[in-house]
Amino acid sequence: MAISMNNHVFKGHRALLGSKYITYGEVELPTRYEMFTTSPVFDWGSNGSPSIQLSYSMLYQVSQNKKLAEENAIKFTSDIVSKLHSRDWILNAKDVQEWINTHCENIIIKKPEPTVIMKKLKPIRSTKRTTKPKTNVIKSICKELEITQKNLAEILEVPEGTVSSWAVKNEIPRLGKKAIEFYILSVKNQKIVDSYRSFKKLLEVS
Repeated sequence: MAISMNNHVFKGHRALLGSKYITYGEVELPTRYEMFTTSPVFDWGSNGSPSIQLSYSMLYQVSQNKKLAEENAIKFTSDIVSKLHSRDWILNAKDVQEWINTHCENIIIKKPEPTVIMKKLKPIRSTKRTTKPKTNVIKSICKELEITQKNLAEILEVPEGTVSSWAVKNEIPRLGKKAIEFYILSVKNQKIVDSYRSFKKLLEVS
């Protein structure tokens, strides 16, 4: 079985506000929903349709074999993608290829029935009501960034009452989410720059 070799890695990131990003070789990984219509979005850490869609795209990216990816997406989800529980993860393309070589070489796998892939899973309705309190998104953001709601308002350049209103309603408008995500990304980038500068100074001293 001829599989393309490379040194790229798959990277997954789930933003604080729920957005998910998957890259391959630092380029956004396409869902390939037009080829394998399980879900128009990606997810991981479960055996659901979005996770199966991610498995298909990863297998196809490495193998460039549509049939192989289609026939093994569910198995790859169960073995690999469902076990990615962290917010950020990295998976080497070589590891994906090793899985393919181990599980697909000389093995005939029955093609999943279209009804299994296409049908929408109905949510299971529990008779028990959960008592777990809903996490307040504003408080979570402030806690992670180690800032107050007043600081957040200053960062976003909005009235403090606006942020307080978001906290009470426990929801943030779309533009507010984007602004916060950009700020979080800039903070992470600044930490990387600061670390590099500290390392450079250490080299200069030594």
